[in-house]
Amino acid sequence: MKKIKLSRSEKAIEAALVRGEYRPVKRAEFDRIAEAIARRKKDAVLNIRVNSHDLDNIKQKAKQMGIPYQTFVSELIHQYAV
Repeated sequence: MKKIKLSRSEKAIEAALVRGEYRPVKRAEFDRIAEAIARRKKDAVLNIRVNSHDLDNIKQKAKQMGIPYQTFVSELIHQYAV
């Protein structure tokens, strides 16, 4: 049998699975989660010009939240769009 080399994150997932940190979900909940993930898939590119002061403020707020500023901007757009 061929051994598969796991990445660090895959090893962490495997260890959590062995410890019983994951629980089975019903099909309806699984489908709901899968749909939410699919809605978050980024499949378009957006190039815009913004005021540098505004961008600095956005970067600062994203840093405080511990996320990349592009992710923060994407979340802002998503929240406004729904």
